[in-house]
Amino acid sequence: MSVVEQYARAHIVTDEEDPGAVPVVLRYDPDSDPRSVRVGLPGAYEWTFSRALLEKGLRAPAESGDVRVWPCGRVQAVVEFHTDCGVAVVQFESKTLVRFLRRTYTVEPVRT
Repeated sequence: MSVVEQYARAHIVTDEEDPGAVPVVLRYDPDSDPRSVRVGLPGAYEWTFSRALLEKGLRAPAESGDVRVWPCGRVQAVVEFHTDCGVAVVQFESKTLVRFLRRTYTVEPVRT
């Protein structure tokens, strides 16, 4: 099957000066793990979590383990990653995540 890789821009939410949009890689590899997506941030930080969690979190707050996703207003979504070192809060345009999910479903439909 085909790997879906989408480059996007997102904002890292901090209490310091806004660094502006940073490059992010959204990745889905159905041969490796058809139920998971990956989000890669600058600095070689990458998180893997459930594709279903991402979808649910675009409609209402959702969490699983160290990852939380929720809608933020009408056009944005937040993905929050918890680690032993702290929390990374990343704000996306919702349409970017929806487009990515649609592409993943073209290569691997949801299994019930």
